[in-house]
Amino acid sequence: MPNTLFSPLTLGPNTFSNRIAIAPMAQYSAVDGAAGDWHLMHWGSLVTGGAGLVVIEATGVEANGRPTLGDVGIYNDMTESALRQVISAVRGFGAAKLGIQLIHGGRKGSTRVHWDGGGELLPSEGGWQTMAPSAIPYRDGWQVPREMDIADIERVKKAFVDAALRSSRVGFDVIELQAAHGYLLHQFLSPISNKRTDRYGGPLENRMRFALEVFDAVSKSCPASVTLGVRLTGSDWIDGGITTEEAIIFAARLKDLGCHYVDVSSGALDPQRQKISVGRDYQVGFAEAVKHGAGIPVRAVGLITSPTQANDIIVSEKADQIAIARAALVNPRWVWQAAQQMGQKIEYPKPYDRAAPGVWPGWGYDY
Repeated sequence: MPNTLFSPLTLGPNTFSNRIAIAPMAQYSAVDGAAGDWHLMHWGSLVTGGAGLVVIEATGVEANGRPTLGDVGIYNDMTESALRQVISAVRGFGAAKLGIQLIHGGRKGSTRVHWDGGGELLPSEGGWQTMAPSAIPYRDGWQVPREMDIADIERVKKAFVDAALRSSRVGFDVIELQAAHGYLLHQFLSPISNKRTDRYGGPLENRMRFALEVFDAVSKSCPASVTLGVRLTGSDWIDGGITTEEAIIFAARLKDLGCHYVDVSSGALDPQRQKISVGRDYQVGFAEAVKHGAGIPVRAVGLITSPTQANDIIVSEKADQIAIARAALVNPRWVWQAAQQMGQKIEYPKPYDRAAPGVWPGWGYDY
């Protein structure tokens, strides 16, 4: 029997009830890095929605590693405790496994949230000096980041390890490193943002070094019960940037280090130079190439909005798992309706099982 959207999936030590993940979506609602009531409501609604995996928003490994002041962090006892409180509250509400994505913003940090116009935070607003592999700003006119020295590299590596240890204590089933979307690990990987001349810059082998060292250190520190993954970029969409062939090499190296899956996205390194052709399945080809080129399980993302579209990706073996994001904000019960459309029975939270197909006669009507 072919794999389908609602067949189980095993990644490392964990088995997921279906192939649907909820991708991390920043809520910009934390206070001093601490998750709170909004996250309780938001993640709770997603956990009850039927997906096999819910990955909470990208979570900073340092206070100055957060992209904005509103991002969740897990870098001290206070932020760990706040996150544990929320995760403990929502875990029992659904069958979903829970994941966390660990991030350092690098030169893409110290920014305003989008509803405040984006752009850089001024020092008077709580902004900070950013850092990056090379002293190249994220946008023209933005502050020039400080080029990281070896002490910075070692400190950030340790921050990822410490955040992973805190995440495992909180009880996450999946820990994912963010090495895409223009954030720090991606900045080291791309020749567009990395102009170093030491062993962390130049050829691909050197540009991969920091991300591979971070993953290896995290892997060695985490309990065997945790599934480990990496979000990577399939293309910078810029001439001279990361290519899909380089993404395959990077994924293969991660696999050798014990990585259980990769999530293949693209773009966001340089919004002024990238030329992205956005449309239905526009990133799925990258996932398919990495899956078959590196021989590693992959998650596909990017404008996957319909159940038939998602199922086709799994059945045709372009990816092992798909993720939806804003589609789940529009409809937190997307998975329920996908199951109904595909004739699949899934478990509902007991307080909601009166609304299940075959129980509630309203199924099939417009609502």
